[in-house]
Amino acid sequence: MNFRFLGRSGLKVSEISFGNWLTHGSQVEEDAAIACVKAALDTGITTFDTADVYAGTKAEAVLGRALKGQRREGYELFTKVYWPTGPGQNDRGLSRKHIIESIHGSLRRLQTDYVDLYQAHRFDAETPLEETMLAFADIVRQGKALYIGVSEWTAEQISAGAKLARELRVPFISNQPQYSMLWRVIESKVIPTCDAEGLGQIVWSPLAQGVLTGKYLPGQPPPANTRATTQQGAQFMSRLMSDDVLTRVQQLKPLAQEAGLSMAQLSVAWVLQNKSISSAIIGATKPEQVHDNVKATGVKLDAELLRRIDAILGPVAERDPAQTNSPARRP
Repeated sequence: MNFRFLGRSGLKVSEISFGNWLTHGSQVEEDAAIACVKAALDTGITTFDTADVYAGTKAEAVLGRALKGQRREGYELFTKVYWPTGPGQNDRGLSRKHIIESIHGSLRRLQTDYVDLYQAHRFDAETPLEETMLAFADIVRQGKALYIGVSEWTAEQISAGAKLARELRVPFISNQPQYSMLWRVIESKVIPTCDAEGLGQIVWSPLAQGVLTGKYLPGQPPPANTRATTQQGAQFMSRLMSDDVLTRVQQLKPLAQEAGLSMAQLSVAWVLQNKSISSAIIGATKPEQVHDNVKATGVKLDAELLRRIDAILGPVAERDPAQTNSPARRP
């Protein structure tokens, strides 16, 4: 496993990290989820990402049990706050009340005294940014989080947050956006802003919800028991499941074979060619998926291969920066 610094901080993360959205506590049984975490640890992954909202807080609890007994200093644990975790009006957003209550709940479920990174899962337009950043700063000073980050904030929101973080002297080091061969909306604005502010990218869905594995075929229904057959998965994947996109993805197969890579390995490796990416989050429902994906670590793709990939997928790749922070998307 290769490691990279997270932004301009001194924190090193595994360049492939393990996330448990859509899996732990919902899509797979706990024994299978724990087996995937063990596989991640066995392959050298040290960075684990979750969120309080995943599976209605169950995902954090599963991850906490899966990591129990591991040397705490030996892994990096990330979680997030923003989406509703209860029925009350204050059980959501980035108010001081919700942030402080949420970190306590996350630490309890994760069975730890601190998280390495605490992230604002979305921008909260209803709460003053000063209130949000001060609450995060207090959590850092209390030792309950070592660093702070955000997810799916726009370039302008990141700049405003970074300014307050400097004033509060709090380590604001990361952004967690969606990024893949098919979803490139961060390239024009978010990445340059984060580079200037010292934030690294921890990207989710490098396989475009599994579309880039090539298992979904044009003109055919999704294979049984895949993400596209679930209600939540289908919601997030609808744009990616057009025959045009799926046909073009099939054209990547000979390129992957020439490079000696699986489709999943090619997709993760493509993301990691970007120097601004600190880590790519993979998910899995079975250990063999973890073992396959991690083989992308350290892979270098030559310029001609990158050009050929862009020629195939460029016409269908989403690049509009306005798609950042879309309220309909939630990992």
